[in-house]
Amino acid sequence: MSCSSDSSNDENGQSNTPDPIYPSDLTLDITIVGQSSDFPNGDGSGDIICFATATDAINYEFRFGAGNVIESPNGQVQFSYSEPGLQSRTVYVYAYSVTGDYVSTSTSFDLYVNDQDQSTATWSEEFNYTGSINGNIWTAEIGNGNNGWGNGESQFYTADPENVRVEDGVLKITAKRENFAGYNFTSSRIISRDKYEFKYGRVDIRAKLPTGVGTWPALWMLGANYSEVGWPECGEIDIMEHWGHDPTVIAGSIHTPMSHGDTWTDGHTIVNDYDQEFHIYSIDWNQNRIQFFVDDVLYYTYNPSPKNDENWPFDQDAFFIINVAMGGHWFDIDPNFVESTMEVDYIRVYQ
Repeated sequence: MSCSSDSSNDENGQSNTPDPIYPSDLTLDITIVGQSSDFPNGDGSGDIICFATATDAINYEFRFGAGNVIESPNGQVQFSYSEPGLQSRTVYVYAYSVTGDYVSTSTSFDLYVNDQDQSTATWSEEFNYTGSINGNIWTAEIGNGNNGWGNGESQFYTADPENVRVEDGVLKITAKRENFAGYNFTSSRIISRDKYEFKYGRVDIRAKLPTGVGTWPALWMLGANYSEVGWPECGEIDIMEHWGHDPTVIAGSIHTPMSHGDTWTDGHTIVNDYDQEFHIYSIDWNQNRIQFFVDDVLYYTYNPSPKNDENWPFDQDAFFIINVAMGGHWFDIDPNFVESTMEVDYIRVYQ
């Protein structure tokens, strides 16, 4: 297709309209921000970068649908899609010459966009109170791994306010070096089992993590049928795990009968100021997959196919667990460690 000016003649009857110039060799390349072999559809931001080139082109017009049009003399633009989900998108580009004539082409691609419409949580724990944890939501488990839920750790979990309390609008779980019940450290582990359980949705947990070699904080979930079928048959979703000996690495993991213990169904990302600033650790869980985010940046997706009881025990309610462990079978504790605290600002569920 082409566009040209209306023709006109000079005094000798000759046309003054220049011959049309059509750009040639038009190409359009799309870079999906965050695209990798693990995330072929991008990082969830919805951002793309467009590069168009053509011989004899002086301007480019990019069309993204829904009336979104951007012009660029150099053929480079950035655009953000906002409609959530994994969808096929098409970008059209028109290359114009000095005569106003143009050629066009298009490129289609699959792009994933995070759901940003989270203004109202269907459930939340805001920790907007002071003192003991809310007994209508939480139970503080008492003991150590000998209870059947540990990894050879060195702490004894208590409900003491020195280990677990709410103040300044945040939950604080503190791991401390102290001799108690035959153990060298105390800490806390709280669970929402039988008090708040749910299936499917987006979970955001805003937290600041402890520091120190030997610390092992976790924000995680177990299937509500844990008492009936045990672990790993109940399924485990580790929204966030962190180890003090590898301090900038954040892990999101899945444990199933197919992959448990030293699980290989996990992803990792880097957070350098984990202990200085609050970050939002999230999952998006539906009947097909579980996605893991930090500050709304997708870094791991668990999506087994075909699904069966061995790799997908996640079709039932689950409950929250928040804890800070110390040590384990496979790493040591800094002999100079005294204490450190994990702070949780809120937990929000969107369904």
